[in-house]
Amino acid sequence: MPPGIAPAVYPKQTCPEHAALAAARKVDRAAGKAREASAITGMKIAVEGRGAIDPIAAWGTIRQPRPLLGVDDVYTGCDQIKGHLEQMIAHAETQTAPPMDSAAVHPLVWGAAGRLWRDGHYRLAGTSAAEALVAQVTTLTNRNDVAETALWQETFADKPPAPGRPRLRWPGDSNDRTVKSMNEGLRQFTAGMQLTIRNSAAHDTREMLQQDALERLAVLSVVARLVDQCDLLEAPTSQGNSP
Repeated sequence: MPPGIAPAVYPKQTCPEHAALAAARKVDRAAGKAREASAITGMKIAVEGRGAIDPIAAWGTIRQPRPLLGVDDVYTGCDQIKGHLEQMIAHAETQTAPPMDSAAVHPLVWGAAGRLWRDGHYRLAGTSAAEALVAQVTTLTNRNDVAETALWQETFADKPPAPGRPRLRWPGDSNDRTVKSMNEGLRQFTAGMQLTIRNSAAHDTREMLQQDALERLAVLSVVARLVDQCDLLEAPTSQGNSP
């Protein structure tokens, strides 16, 4: 048959008919899975007298008399669709927020929250993590004489350490603007964290959404890491006079 009437491809003479049919059916299934790719990318091939043709949906016509497309049409169309999809994926990845892994939070926080989290008790997981963080600061400062919110306020207070009242300070020159900002921020931030994260979770019996709980764990993790970096300042010990 002359070009344009004959099929664009023929099975090899050495290929059994059932093998050629099986191969074509395999490609048909793949084309079905990829059918939406043409719609997503808008890729069509213009064929005179037939309009715009989807190269994936119409690939099988290359095996038929009077094929709508040639082999090169199918290859070119599919390659352009793949390239367009790759570009769309790359663009989407730049717009996607980085994932937040619950197990990647500070070990103190996850150590207290992990078992409850895995059982789906997200509110209790947050409460437990907040209490573990307070317990660490209580042990670090040896302060069992004040409530949790006051503990944060006094621990990061701008007053010098006093007997029985050590302070946590952001490392560096106390006259440096960044150091001053960190110390003042820690005093307000940690007390606010206690009120908004720990206390609100402890006083509410409703279960918390996983995403809400995860964001609260992230805040607790940030505070735990900041506390790790702080210096503990204690008041000088009175020596008295030797006899």
